[in-house]
Amino acid sequence: MQLIDIFDLSLIGRAEKSALEHEAHAGGIQTLTFGELEARSNRLARLLEKRGITRGDRLGFFLPNRVEFIDLFLACIKIGAIVVPINILYREREIGHILTDAEPKAVVTTLDLATHLPSGVASYTIDELSSAAANEPGNRVRVALDGDDPAAIVYTSGTTGRSKGAILTHNNFATNAVNLLVCWKITSDDRYLAVLPLFHVHGLGNGVHAWLASGCRMRLAERFEATRAIELFESFEPTLFFGVPTVYVRLLEMPGEIARRIGAKMRLFVSGSAPLPANVMEEFRDKFGHTILERYGMSETLMNISNPYEGERRPGSVGFPLPGVSVRLLDGELNPVGDGEIGEVYVSGPNVSPGYWRRPEATAESFVTITNFAGRLEAWFRTGDLGQRAGDGYVTLCGRRTDLIISGGFNIYPREIEEFLQEQPGIREAVVCGVPDERRGELPVAWVVADDPFEPERLEEACREAFASFKIPRAFVRVESLPRNALGKIQKHHLPPWTRA
Repeated sequence: MQLIDIFDLSLIGRAEKSALEHEAHAGGIQTLTFGELEARSNRLARLLEKRGITRGDRLGFFLPNRVEFIDLFLACIKIGAIVVPINILYREREIGHILTDAEPKAVVTTLDLATHLPSGVASYTIDELSSAAANEPGNRVRVALDGDDPAAIVYTSGTTGRSKGAILTHNNFATNAVNLLVCWKITSDDRYLAVLPLFHVHGLGNGVHAWLASGCRMRLAERFEATRAIELFESFEPTLFFGVPTVYVRLLEMPGEIARRIGAKMRLFVSGSAPLPANVMEEFRDKFGHTILERYGMSETLMNISNPYEGERRPGSVGFPLPGVSVRLLDGELNPVGDGEIGEVYVSGPNVSPGYWRRPEATAESFVTITNFAGRLEAWFRTGDLGQRAGDGYVTLCGRRTDLIISGGFNIYPREIEEFLQEQPGIREAVVCGVPDERRGELPVAWVVADDPFEPERLEEACREAFASFKIPRAFVRVESLPRNALGKIQKHHLPPWTRA
């Protein structure tokens, strides 16, 4: 089965139903039915074939959130072309690496963004494509595809080196969509407010795919804007919202009366792409009347673990493995760790990427072979994330393996300290990293976003009361903001350097 077969439940089965609201270029809100989206994408598919885009070819998407992104995505999966989404915040050097690696036949972009493409790159503007496609037939284009055919190549953020292209198949995406609909009770009655970038798997593989598979109604915004949040929520009255922690921090700025009014219409708030601080979760519940559902996924695996829809959504925890997804916490020798102990998270299942595009060495490094209970060898993906499992099965993430600080032979897990600091009065955000030290190997240092008055001595005293001496940050560096990528993940390698006074 191809991915489009799941979407046909809406594109064909709900053809007359209103599907999508978006801001038209001429102004005002335009509404499209699922049948209109079907025809629009069919026309684009025929045009792409005329321009030589066929099964297995890559097509770069350097586009902001707009309905034509969705038209183009549907057209590509219908003809078997492989979508290569590109972060619109990237510039020529970063884009050049992706284009050299993926070798797309062309990049589809806008006039404004085209100026950031490397010279000589074959490109189309989405407006030109859409205009030309209007003259093509609107009936279905279908190419025989296997579920293991690639649907997209999604490039990682590259925080530890050159970004790698994770191959995501039709089966990967289909498995993910079905899991979300079942486990989060997403139905055609929902109203989904989409503010996350479609170039990321959170916005595309979770948001758009859940919308298309369920047949609910979606309002597509170009981006999340805190100044427009009240207007968007109150005009569209969503029941379903996917966000990242920084978005929820901004939503907490809403007046209490408006927050309660919005919460009364909502069914489910979901958070991912970065750890959700427990205090944000608690404040949000008090203000909006909803407990945010936190889950855990990656570009290479889509969704792995989720707090339950029914049952306890435990602060700080990401919950239980999703159906069909197997999770193991292993030590350095690939032995299982006990409950309450910290191990690296390994994942296996139909959601997991088959590997990295044209990077056999990176693929080999990221997968290990483990014998299952029947004695058969299985490939497990090494996430690089550390976690611990409670006795009742809830999984809590403890940070990245590469973030682990080893100071004088002791292991320090930054997230433990970060969460504590964010509980302190006046501290809005905190991140802890290891800095080199001749005597102890590494020392923990905290970077914080803080209100006035800023009193590092008070923070140090609080840490001394809460932690062993080796965990106490050697400095508290105040910054205006923490460096983040487009989805809100903190990029520690961009923090300002710290040197001893």
